[in-house]
Amino acid sequence: NPPKLDNTILTAFGMTKKTGRSAENDPGLSALLNSKTSAICLVGKSWDFHVDVALGITKEENLENIKESAKLFVKNKKEFMFDAEHFFDGYQKNPEYALNCIKTAYDEGARWIVLCDTNGGTLPNEVGEIVSQVSKKIPGKNLGIHAHNDTENAVANSLTAVLAGARQVQGTINGLGERCGNANLISLIPTLVLKKSFSDNFKIKINKIKTLTECSRLLDEILNRKSNRRAAYVGPSAFAHKGGLHVSAVSKDPKTYEHIDPSVVGNVRNIIVSDQAGKSNIMSRLNKYGIKIDKNDPKVQTLLNEVKDREFIGYSYDGA
Repeated sequence: NPPKLDNTILTAFGMTKKTGRSAENDPGLSALLNSKTSAICLVGKSWDFHVDVALGITKEENLENIKESAKLFVKNKKEFMFDAEHFFDGYQKNPEYALNCIKTAYDEGARWIVLCDTNGGTLPNEVGEIVSQVSKKIPGKNLGIHAHNDTENAVANSLTAVLAGARQVQGTINGLGERCGNANLISLIPTLVLKKSFSDNFKIKINKIKTLTECSRLLDEILNRKSNRRAAYVGPSAFAHKGGLHVSAVSKDPKTYEHIDPSVVGNVRNIIVSDQAGKSNIMSRLNKYGIKIDKNDPKVQTLLNEVKDREFIGYSYDGA
């Protein structure tokens, strides 16, 4: 039996039945039914090119496989979701067939139709347009988005899909995934919760959002890999200030150079002393460690000059 979790629904994942078998006699589907999870997700083809080349079956046979697979799990009272693989490529090449694939699953009672950008080549403007068109056929409350990051647009594509109507977002912690990765939930969650374009409309509340930085770095630690210093929201450099002009303004009001308060996501502000520093950087560091000194004291300028001279010949104090 799956463990009982407060805010999580474990989902068994597989693919639609094979051609030539009934859904009831397909070993893959039987294993999913026996998993005892309350939710089932099946991946199926929605691009006719893949049906022809990868599966080597007719378009009608693919639709039948989707239909019978969906029917099996809905009949067994599972929360059924259909991951429409290669949907965006399929829609751009043959919109009628791509829509037939997802409509077949929806008409059989699928709770979620997830539109997948499996090759990761679709751009945000295309995602927005296509999801808007699809939502005229299938309600947004039943649509999901599954984006890959091959053009560095997985997060942008996910957000665009939500604005266009989708209400389920699939992704991974730190964007882990094949090739260039999947949509990064660590970036998506705070954007959905904190940014007005989403928070005003969707009223998403996540009480533990302060643990995002810890969660992101914990996974990196488990995987024995270095965290991305420049990761949005949670990276060590996300709220690091280096230029003297920036630091001077931040010391007066952090909103001058920060789009959110770093503590909201469990991160911290970091003032760096380097060859780009000004007096404000030195004063901020001294104040942080409780060293009181007048900002006009010549020692401050002497220290700043020393840092800049030493960085010029190769030393680095960014992490000091």
